[in-house]
Amino acid sequence: MTTPVPLVDHQHELAGVLIGKDTPVVIAAIEGLGRAPQRTADVEPPGEDGLWLGPDYFAGRTIRIDAGIRTPGDEQAALAVHEVLQQAADNEAVRLAGGATTSLRLKFPGRPARTVRGRIRDLGADLTQAKHGWIPLDIEFTAQDHLYYDELVTKTLPLGSLTEGGLRFPLMFPFTIEDTAGAIGRPGHLLVEGTAPTWPVLRVHGPCANPAITHVATGRKLTVQGSLAAGEWVDIDTRPGWRSVLRDNGGGMGLSPQSRIDEFRLYPGMNEIHWTATDPTLTCTLAVTWWPAYKAL
Repeated sequence: MTTPVPLVDHQHELAGVLIGKDTPVVIAAIEGLGRAPQRTADVEPPGEDGLWLGPDYFAGRTIRIDAGIRTPGDEQAALAVHEVLQQAADNEAVRLAGGATTSLRLKFPGRPARTVRGRIRDLGADLTQAKHGWIPLDIEFTAQDHLYYDELVTKTLPLGSLTEGGLRFPLMFPFTIEDTAGAIGRPGHLLVEGTAPTWPVLRVHGPCANPAITHVATGRKLTVQGSLAAGEWVDIDTRPGWRSVLRDNGGGMGLSPQSRIDEFRLYPGMNEIHWTATDPTLTCTLAVTWWPAYKAL
């Protein structure tokens, strides 16, 4: 992952292109940063007053940016900036892949930069004044969810990090780390920032067989069925729109029937992760990657 470009106040980044303060793209207003729209399931009960209030789900938010390219007297420069924005909006790796997203990073005074993930849905431009170095822009960005994200965090948990119990000699190979009440625990404590639960990506590096990852507080458990050789890995991506279990070679691996990838989340505060596997070398690792999530900027 590349290091994000530092942003100053009122400077933003749209699909990798800086806009706002200290750039040729000036911004008049940004709309859609408040509470996201909801999908409700309210029902009017027949034959009586009132309303049965069903579950409410957030829809993706739509962010509209009223902006303009300003390069006074320089039509060529204005058109060049417009071209860069158009190229960013037409990234085929995003546009042609279901679930793929680009990013809009926002920076406001006194607040850290926050990211929304989604797609550029509109990049309207009025070129009638381009000869004066002025091109009004109407930008529309649709986010895949209602949250704002911080930069990613990754923590690696070795299988051999023993925090209770011990080893008995002589050692018998291969080592089998069992997920039973009598097994040695290997908790990993993750301090998760943010104000909302977030979906992690879990990468297990071999050699090992049947790795099982448990979120202790909720009891949610993901068990991968199969084995990994040394140098191989598998990604368990729990993010909505990306949910998958993929090996380094592009192939898939199965989860146990009891595994609920859609319910495995990290929560603000301290999270404890236990993981188990069968490993003849005690060298396999689990890397947990997450993006701290916030309900507001």
